[in-house]
Amino acid sequence: MIRLFKVKEKQRELAENANGGAPTKKQSPGELRLHKDISELNLPKSCAITFPNGKDNLMNFEVSIRPDEGYYFGGTFLFSFQVSPIYPHEAPKVKCKTKVYHPNIDLEGNVCLNILREDWKPVLNINTVIYGLYHLFTEPNYEDPLNHEAAAVLRDNPKIFESNVRRAMSGGYVGQNFFPRCI
Repeated sequence: MIRLFKVKEKQRELAENANGGAPTKKQSPGELRLHKDISELNLPKSCAITFPNGKDNLMNFEVSIRPDEGYYFGGTFLFSFQVSPIYPHEAPKVKCKTKVYHPNIDLEGNVCLNILREDWKPVLNINTVIYGLYHLFTEPNYEDPLNHEAAAVLRDNPKIFESNVRRAMSGGYVGQNFFPRCI
């Protein structure tokens, strides 16, 4: 029986080589699921997805979010996604590439979003993650912060928080930290 499988595999390999050279790379289950998720994306107009390494590398892509309401209205924020071959059993790794003054995003770009950590479930998808990121900009959460200073200002004085966000997005200093322009 084992020999039969080896013969079948050899026949498939020979057929692939006869059809034009190098055999095609077999997609992992994670790649297949990600391909399905991407084909079914239903993003708001303020979000866009790009593949800087080409469509052949679906496991690494970028999403830009341009909130159309809230404190971050008018800013453009870029996120990188790295998806594991065992996706959806492991959440994608998401980093904010735009330095932003935000209670749920630290200055290194780490993102505090529950569905990327303890609340991740395989039934969730990339669309859910993107909507979750978008929601962070329309409703920042000071109760679960990565940037404790920004969270305290949002909690204690929303007007100063709004002023700090505008200054940061316009390209300026908030405290000792410089933020490049993202408007």
